[in-house]
Amino acid sequence: MAGGSEKKSSEDANDLQTFNAENLQSNMKVIYYSRTFLSIIGGVIAGILGFTGLTGFIFYFLIMAITSIGLIAKAKFSVHSYFDSWNRIILDGFFGGLMSFVLFWTFAYDIVHIF
Repeated sequence: MAGGSEKKSSEDANDLQTFNAENLQSNMKVIYYSRTFLSIIGGVIAGILGFTGLTGFIFYFLIMAITSIGLIAKAKFSVHSYFDSWNRIILDGFFGGLMSFVLFWTFAYDIVHIF
């Protein structure tokens, strides 16, 4: 991940943290690509294992939780150095990944268990 924080020194007691827009955009791409890729892989695994109903969605939430923890670890637990808020690393790309997960989950389930 690209470092995005540059401290702006001021005479005030409050130092404002600024972000380089290109680095922040690159970091957001990493989040979306990671979530999409792991959603596809997770969907295929859920389909092959034969998960149905609520079990499949719980599996997706587990995958997204592991992804968030992995991204936080990749940022060396210093999220505010790379992103402007925790919501970016925890929630962004969640619903887009859900659509990919469901698509590949049903596809793999149909191939393995129906045909």
